[in-house]
Amino acid sequence: MASLDRAQLRQRGIGIYKQLLRLAPDYPDPSYQFALRVRTSFRKNSDLKDLEEIKKKLDLAEHVRKETLALISLAKYRHLRRTYPPQD
Repeated sequence: MASLDRAQLRQRGIGIYKQLLRLAPDYPDPSYQFALRVRTSFRKNSDLKDLEEIKKKLDLAEHVRKETLALISLAKYRHLRRTYPPQD
């Protein structure tokens, strides 16, 4: 894969940030304050200059997004299992 320039990395970062914030209301544990943690971590890393370090952080954010989707899906599945018990 060709080296991404700073503008492409910025767009990717904004996209992942928006996706994570859209997932925040569905996060299974409201006391975790998922949206606040997302904002804090992105703000903390906003001053990074090294492109390789930025790529690593974006890859980590993408991993967090996938894991969060899995958590939300699992919570919804468990809710459905409790709501509709198996019929014998």
